[in-house]
Amino acid sequence: MYENASAPAPSPWRLSVAPMLDWTDRHCRFFHRLITRHTRLYTEMVTTGALIHGDQHRHLDFNAEEHPVALQLGGSEPDDLAACARFAQQRGYDEVNLNCGCPSERVQRGAFGACLMAEPALVRDGVKAMNDALGGALPVTVKHRIGIDRIEAYGFVRDFVGTVAEGGCTVFIVHARNAWLQGLSPKENREIPPLRYDLVAQLKREFPQLTIAINGGLATDVQIAEQLDPAGAALDGVMVGREAYHNPAVMAGWDARFFGDGTRLDADDDWRLAIEQQMVAYMARQQAERGTPWAHIARHMLGLWNGRPGARRWRQVWSDHRLKGEPAAEVARQALHARTA
Repeated sequence: MYENASAPAPSPWRLSVAPMLDWTDRHCRFFHRLITRHTRLYTEMVTTGALIHGDQHRHLDFNAEEHPVALQLGGSEPDDLAACARFAQQRGYDEVNLNCGCPSERVQRGAFGACLMAEPALVRDGVKAMNDALGGALPVTVKHRIGIDRIEAYGFVRDFVGTVAEGGCTVFIVHARNAWLQGLSPKENREIPPLRYDLVAQLKREFPQLTIAINGGLATDVQIAEQLDPAGAALDGVMVGREAYHNPAVMAGWDARFFGDGTRLDADDDWRLAIEQQMVAYMARQQAERGTPWAHIARHMLGLWNGRPGARRWRQVWSDHRLKGEPAAEVARQALHARTA
């Protein structure tokens, strides 16, 4: 925990929400930023090809309120990664992160993601190309697994980190499971390979000069604090994924507890209603300015009332396709009525 205001400032990677495909878009990140000011937010993985040849506005636009926000890239060609790192700098991102952990077949066909762990020299070269392109303007970080397939020896991930660090990477976000490149779906890859937190702690002991953050299976404040405890794993950061998305109220107290900022919040009904009202105003702005349907935004906040009476009825209203033609404020009125009926 972060208790001493006179102590050094916490690492920028002390807490973060994981990049999650189809989920952590700009609207999701705006919602999360209403809940926590300091937690680091990540985009969905964007491929270098999509940025170089596709619609950059669609992939790179974000709200100013989202800072600190990082762009996660999928790719392996150093020149392409360097070009995309420059795009990130031009757009005002706070970090560029390279995905070396996604095990999906589509990503493997593109020769990036988790399969890059078998090519640490190529990752090193990609990181160096990005660092050279940025000239130190932004940190270049790597998110990876502890191993691939049945390679479970600590030496594999140790050598990967050591090699990639030669390219100037000083921040590693480690998903504490192996990635099985054959035989498991991405969902199964998040659940079946066993979690091995001890290997991540061992990395920190062996590379004390590096920032090491952990990802995988961590959901509660107690679990987060255990990983950050100087008397325990003594890691520099924790990245939380699906728990933050499905049960966003877990983030309500993070600023106070882990960043020493403000009074610890109680995620009570008044707090949740205030967050919902801010999201309704945001939906109206996005509709007016960009023509974005409210349903594209509301899907990210469906876990807001989890655990409270009427939460299921509230979700049903916001998920009702028959209401798509109504203004967001009217849907919110109906949702409130359903929840409190």
